[in-house]
Amino acid sequence: MRTLLEEIASEVCVCAKCPLSRSRMNAVPGDGPEDSRIIFVGEAPGREEDRQGLPFVGPAGRLLNDLLTQAGLRREDVFITNIIKCRPPQNRDPMPSEIEACHEYLVGQIAAIRPAVLCTLGSPALRTLVDPKLSIGRVHGTSQRRGGILYVPLYHPAAAIHNPSLRRTIIEDMAKVAPMLQQAQRL
Repeated sequence: MRTLLEEIASEVCVCAKCPLSRSRMNAVPGDGPEDSRIIFVGEAPGREEDRQGLPFVGPAGRLLNDLLTQAGLRREDVFITNIIKCRPPQNRDPMPSEIEACHEYLVGQIAAIRPAVLCTLGSPALRTLVDPKLSIGRVHGTSQRRGGILYVPLYHPAAAIHNPSLRRTIIEDMAKVAPMLQQAQRL
């Protein structure tokens, strides 16, 4: 008997709701345990993710792994996914229609896992899951509770690759996540 998370992953892998399905090598449903207390949600798969069918395995993923380790979290204990499940051409920003096409999968993943904490990685995830008017530059590293989940907006790890001056901020924000998770689990 397959779990709900496995069912969603199977649907994602054959999805043809938007044109991205025609250019992908692999859909990237997400990765991690169904009983995870924390989810990290990024923007979209990149080239390496498209090749391997796994989220955050390219340069930004290696940085995310380092950030998780520094923060006292283990990648194998967290669920990682994206707001869209297929790579946009040239890694462009996801279009609203693509986000909408994948939205039910993302909502299903969140419902299946029922995390205590959900970390949005970057502006597109923040705007999709928290508030379309929010700016990552203003709310990164803070938290707000909605529907029993503590949402924590973080800069996307790729931001540190493209703008090294953000690296310290990203490390400091990630360091706040484990204590927030411990606090959220007690509520």
